[in-house]
Amino acid sequence: MSMLLEIGGLTKRFGDRRLFDIDRLEIETGAAYVLTGANGAGKSTLLRILCGLERAEVRGLRFLGEPLSLAPYPRSMRDAIAYVHQHPVMFSTSVADNIGYGLKARGLPRDEIRSRVEEAVDWAGIGHLRDSPPQTLSGGEKQRVALARARVLQPRLLLLDEPTANLDGQAREAVIALIPTLLDSGVSVVMACHDRDLIGLPGVRRMKLRDGRLTLR
Repeated sequence: MSMLLEIGGLTKRFGDRRLFDIDRLEIETGAAYVLTGANGAGKSTLLRILCGLERAEVRGLRFLGEPLSLAPYPRSMRDAIAYVHQHPVMFSTSVADNIGYGLKARGLPRDEIRSRVEEAVDWAGIGHLRDSPPQTLSGGEKQRVALARARVLQPRLLLLDEPTANLDGQAREAVIALIPTLLDSGVSVVMACHDRDLIGLPGVRRMKLRDGRLTLR
């Protein structure tokens, strides 16, 4: 596999406290990783740094082979990396409008937005919810809408923060079932989680944050 993202010397501090000091972080194209670690280790913070929502110090960075800096956050990474929060925020419109929001913000033609939203709705198995207001959705349904909203942007790297937290039964299984299909489309995925079924998915590699260091298993 080719390398999608390479970072050397990634450090995050909160005042005098150093949360982590990662010597090297590498993400391959079309690969899947779970990011594990104790609560407070910095898993969510690391994902937020990778998508430009948090600042950090870096010694060196390459994205798709191009040398870049995190400050300011590069446009090429912003367009290619999507982040799904553990508790997705929904706009008070409809499911379809939520999924198409990012495409509309990018100025895509209306017909293309409609086509891509329909494909994403079918992929996530939420066609029956297309016109529903988000406040009527269950936790599992909101998570699938959030995944569809990220996927419709056709990212190169998808960052998922505890995608199955607070879900159980069929809702959890429905979300887990979507992950392998992302990999089949060539997207790289990093999931911060404690879910043993996600950790055990075929081909998924494990990153662990512990005592401010990152190890790859």
